Amino acid sequence: MLRYLMAFSLALAATTALAEAPAPASNGAGRDRPKQILLVSFDGAHDNRLWARSREIAKRANAHFTYFLSCTTLIPRARAGDYKAPGMKAGRSNIGFATDVEEVAVRLDHIWNAKTEGHEIASHTCGHIDGKGWTTAEWQTEFKTFDRVLLNAWKDNGLADREPKDWADFVKNDITGFRAPYLSAPDSLFQAEREHGFRYDASVVTHDPALPVTKGGLAGFGLPLIPEGPKERRIIAMDYNLFIRHSAGIDHPSKGDEFAGRSYEAFRQAFDRQYRGDRIPLQIGLHFVEMNGGAYWAAMERLVAEVCPLPDVACVTYAQALAMLEDRDGSTTAPGAM
Repeated sequence: MLRYLMAFSLALAATTALAEAPAPASNGAGRDRPKQILLVSFDGAHDNRLWARSREIAKRANAHFTYFLSCTTLIPRARAGDYKAPGMKAGRSNIGFATDVEEVAVRLDHIWNAKTEGHEIASHTCGHIDGKGWTTAEWQTEFKTFDRVLLNAWKDNGLADREPKDWADFVKNDITGFRAPYLSAPDSLFQAEREHGFRYDASVVTHDPALPVTKGGLAGFGLPLIPEGPKERRIIAMDYNLFIRHSAGIDHPSKGDEFAGRSYEAFRQAFDRQYRGDRIPLQIGLHFVEMNGGAYWAAMERLVAEVCPLPDVACVTYAQALAMLEDRDGSTTAPGAM
């Protein structure tokens, strides 16, 4: 766990670049109100126990999630040299590698089962390297490495006889979104994403929940800053940011219930503002790490259980949300800052 938390902390202070958001549509503007969209995503997608837990949460609540996968979790430590990030030595990864083939096999099963259940697998690069200084070509190199590792994951781990028959099609056609490690998103990233064929990016931060901004064929989703705590100070709607605010990045499981309550209230109030207002999609990001005794997962699970079964709420993946929004009179065609 500490390895992942140290990786998250290296550059998160630089993640508050704001995307220019289009003005929200008028409340009830001459048509039936759209469903309230809730987007829950997970960065890293490594811990097999949390894979199982997240899938069970989704089944109970009729929800679909987006998993931003880091591909070194599909490479056993013994083969770490197979991965080389731009500008680094082979075998270097900020989040390490899988323990062994058995761990990878379970993770691959989760990935495929989640896909067949309607969840989305998206890219979070491979080794969780901060690419703020990467060129477009270097981002492209990392994207191609992700594709290669995922495409060959069964074969490279001696599991070719277990590979689903549609795996190659899934890798080539269904990985349409990206979130940058540390939310580190230079202009070179957006150009690389367009060239690589991604349909959306989810790496920026917006002041409020906002409709995605489309530029050059790439839709940009932004994690919002939401009010939280007694003073309602804004914070990125992501578990790691809450962890830093609540306990300075030091795990305090004994205060888990307190932190879960605060986080739930922040999530619920942010949801209700949109649900009762203009119904702009709300995004909440988590990691496959249970911080402060699992406080942030508990808050997310409570919210999802309460709101996702509602008939006028859609708890969907980013790809599903993009398709829904494209039916809302061109909501994703507004000019933006990407």
